[in-house]
Amino acid sequence: MADFSKLKKQSNLGSLTSKLVKEVEKLNSGSGNADDRLWKPVMGKDGVGSAVIRFLPAPGDEEIPWVKMWHHGFKGPGGWYIENSLTTIGQTDPLAEYNRERWQEGEGSEGQKFVRNQSKRKLSYYSNIYVIKDPANPDNEGKVFLFKYGKKIFDKILNAMQPEFDDEKPINPFDLWEGANFRLKIRKVEGYWNYDKSEFDSPEPLLDDDDALEAIWKKEYSLAAITAPDQFKSYEDLKKRLDYVLGLSKPAQRSSVEEEEEYDSYASKASKAKSEEDVLKELESSYKKSKPVSKFTSTKEEEDDDDYMKKFEDLLDD
Repeated sequence: MADFSKLKKQSNLGSLTSKLVKEVEKLNSGSGNADDRLWKPVMGKDGVGSAVIRFLPAPGDEEIPWVKMWHHGFKGPGGWYIENSLTTIGQTDPLAEYNRERWQEGEGSEGQKFVRNQSKRKLSYYSNIYVIKDPANPDNEGKVFLFKYGKKIFDKILNAMQPEFDDEKPINPFDLWEGANFRLKIRKVEGYWNYDKSEFDSPEPLLDDDDALEAIWKKEYSLAAITAPDQFKSYEDLKKRLDYVLGLSKPAQRSSVEEEEEYDSYASKASKAKSEEDVLKELESSYKKSKPVSKFTSTKEEEDDDDYMKKFEDLLDD
């Protein structure tokens, strides 16, 4: 059984922060339905958004307070491909294989342009958080959620653990006693969500009541479950979908129930990644009505789709 008293003892040791830093180094060297466990920041009509959250330590007997997920999201001649990558769990992924083949076409080739601009892997992180202030949804305050975030926010976590300047004291942002609240600040910069102004406060206990802290800790969600093998489709199923999206094969005859179930699956994934309603609408329209085309970019309409997809990929990232 997980021991909360052990967690508090670790908060006074630099070894835990060092361990997290080493885990970052490992990451850098390596490669459903709407989920009510997930908290999502909200941007107002004025183009800004804010919230105050606290990153929480690893849940239960798990050791690392984050988990990474590689995924893909792009539109091809046969529709959309939005899938978790098997490379997340160290397995061979069909799109990774396809990208490798296209990349070998050489510098400046259509293959490298495709990989660089559309189909390369995207990385997201998941952590447990405690919501301190959420102006857009006050009902979320005082609750534990999972938070999906991208590299920009993860870099801020890393910078807190490994400050750039000698006069800055390292902190473990995930510590309940000696961590710090995170002020999430969102702006729109050139049409994309930007988190550059987000920052950590000075270190302080999340609460002064250890019993209350333990209750929060026990409400955390398993991170290991997010990347469990059953969260990924098989290589064969991914390859079948990829070939259809790339226009390399035609779909097998399916019942109306099977078609509807597959459509719901892809629409749901887009909904989880979206930050604006038109992302889902575009996905639904594309999946139901998309017609095969001979090339990825040959008409003005397709060029517009490429620009739209770039924005959608940024939403997936951040």
